[in-house]
Amino acid sequence: MSYCINPDCSQPKNPPAEMRCQSCGAELLLRGRYRVLRALGRGGFGATFLARDEMLPGKPPCVIKQLRPSAEAPHLLDMARDLFQREAKILGQIGNHPQLPRLLDYFDVNQEFFLVQEFVNGSTLQQEVKRGGPFTEAGVKQFLSEILAMVQYVHNHHVIHRDIKPANIIRRDQDKKLVLIDFGAVKDKVNLTQASSSEQTALTAYAIGTPGYAPPEQMAMRPVYASDIYALGVTCIYLLSGKAPKDLDYDPVTGELLWRDNVHISDHFAKVLQKMLEISVRHRYQSVDAVLRDLDLEPYIHSLAQNMATYNLPGANSSEGYSDPLNGLSLQAGGSNSGGSPSARMAAAIRARRERASSNSGAPHSAVPGVRSSPTVNVTKPLGMPAMAGRASFTSEEIKQKYSKGRRDFSLQTLHGLDMQRTALANINFNQSKLPSANFQGADLSNANFGRANLSRSNLRNAKLVKAYFHYANLEGADLRGADLSQACLSNANLRGANLCGADLTRAMVSDDQLASARTNWSTVLPNGRRGIL
Repeated sequence: MSYCINPDCSQPKNPPAEMRCQSCGAELLLRGRYRVLRALGRGGFGATFLARDEMLPGKPPCVIKQLRPSAEAPHLLDMARDLFQREAKILGQIGNHPQLPRLLDYFDVNQEFFLVQEFVNGSTLQQEVKRGGPFTEAGVKQFLSEILAMVQYVHNHHVIHRDIKPANIIRRDQDKKLVLIDFGAVKDKVNLTQASSSEQTALTAYAIGTPGYAPPEQMAMRPVYASDIYALGVTCIYLLSGKAPKDLDYDPVTGELLWRDNVHISDHFAKVLQKMLEISVRHRYQSVDAVLRDLDLEPYIHSLAQNMATYNLPGANSSEGYSDPLNGLSLQAGGSNSGGSPSARMAAAIRARRERASSNSGAPHSAVPGVRSSPTVNVTKPLGMPAMAGRASFTSEEIKQKYSKGRRDFSLQTLHGLDMQRTALANINFNQSKLPSANFQGADLSNANFGRANLSRSNLRNAKLVKAYFHYANLEGADLRGADLSQACLSNANLRGANLCGADLTRAMVSDDQLASARTNWSTVLPNGRRGIL
């Protein structure tokens, strides 16, 4: 179908190959290449359409925004046009991030402005909650760990998004990653010019954000970076409760949302959310880094210490590290941690606490029985986790469903006959799980943790295993033909009889003896980047 974007057209739907609208005569091929398929949404600022680019091979889908302000006053039209141009500028500036929409084109036709973005296929978090119910605390923390990094990227480009909400966050079907969309209300903090009071009043209709998600200072046209943090806090409450801000009570004196009785979360996480939702900007988190610090550190040290271990990885040199998806730590050769990321700082805090306890008692101490405290804990087996033993196993469909809702930890499971063929499971944790004869053919398992897992006779053919972690895993007889194992950690993994024909092992951590016990051929890419049999 070809869709006519003329707002006055009474019959916008046309046959697929038409060049002009049969109802109003308007051209249907924008700029001679974009064919609109259907309307996606309308608002005071403009209209959004799904289209396809007929000039490119495969005619890929795209999203077209048309400037269509509801007001006819000339100064309002100029203001809306300025906002439209600002969105194009911002997208062009920050669109290189893989989880932000790319700007594909920007043009005007007959004094009408159009902005073309890449199409993100997936469901919004609002749709996910309506379909599957509220998230768990773990799911919301996973959401924050991903979205906060994106917001920090936006803020580092001196941009305030101003319209963060569940409907503007899409979980991309392709890889299940979150994508932040709709930069129509962005504020360029660096180039912000002072507007008159009348202009501020007019601007409110176009770029204030969404009531309930926008904090008071933003409603007063004085947004700051912390305004986005408030919107994230309200988004978390929606994900936890399934209730939009308009459905929650508020304090009539302070204006604060009364949300605590609608969610079931730990006291520590509640304190973090409370600070994100402070009405006063002065008392709210001022930066993404501050939120990350409070999410990661002291309150979780005891429980995390039971699940975290630092390994000596054989074969690594002092300048290269590998990511441990289970713990979120950056593991350097020799077992030392780089201290840059919040998770690394968390690990450092755990060690510091152990050292303090040890010095205070005069004897070695550890949060985990049987592990001797030291500045760096080097172990050859995982730390004991008795509370996690005896878990109920999941079916393939249950894992897919829980993963889609943010769960990543499926460690210590017994999962015989698991079928996850062509499933996106990046960053999943199967540490110490029993997965014999599992089917992961064509699955995306980038950064997955299979440490000490049993994957004997499993099907990993053509799977994406970039930076996957197989330390001490059993891969005997596994089918890894055509798998992408670039930068994977296979140290001490059992590769006896594993089929690595056509696999890509570029920069993988694996010894010659291990490869000698596996099957390789002329198309196997060895760790040094060369093809052939070892």
